[in-house]
Amino acid sequence: MTISILAYDAETGTYGAAATTGSLCVGGWVLRGDAESGLSASQGSLPSTLWGTQVLERMRAGQSAAEAVFEVADADAGRAHRQLAALDPDGGTGHFTGASSIPAAGARQAPSVVVTGNLLSGDDVIEACLQGYLEARGNMAERLIAALEAAAMAGGDSRGLLSAALLVVSRSDPPLSLRIDYSETPLQDLSDLHRRATSGAYSEWARLVPTLDEPERAEPFSETVTPAG
Repeated sequence: MTISILAYDAETGTYGAAATTGSLCVGGWVLRGDAESGLSASQGSLPSTLWGTQVLERMRAGQSAAEAVFEVADADAGRAHRQLAALDPDGGTGHFTGASSIPAAGARQAPSVVVTGNLLSGDDVIEACLQGYLEARGNMAERLIAALEAAAMAGGDSRGLLSAALLVVSRSDPPLSLRIDYSETPLQDLSDLHRRATSGAYSEWARLVPTLDEPERAEPFSETVTPAG
């Protein structure tokens, strides 16, 4: 019922995840992660949000993405209805697609990137998403949005699209977590929200808050900058 992508850029130390689906609230259901644990995408016809958290805990403790995915999926008797992807802090990837996943369903991966999908219009949607990311230019967020757009152009979710989400994390920047929970044009809305969140007063304020590398940062902000908190 969803297509998702997880990626790591070793050059910038940036981790990114994006997802879109023909149902509501894809960001809240599917995407989890941070720069110390890695990323997860838990989806399927009966998705387990527990899977997303459990695989992150294992990767933070030192397991590879592949090991963590295997252990989490293997322990769940309901795994046939679920799908899971993970990307560990070193950029390693792992994925699982349950035997009862609604076709078209599956996964594709390349170095430091993994795409998973189910209930898609065809198998080529997953490959289109992967290639869309690999061929795109720009920063992590822009490449992930391009990947979702490429997947949609290839047919996307067989029901159409109603929600989309983006998560970008690193040690040197505050997290960027954007969600379009319901829209007839979720990818366009996600692109518009990303533009607003990375420009103007909000962007200026976001550059002043603490990060993993600078946890005590507390630079004053201008009166023209509206804080989120």
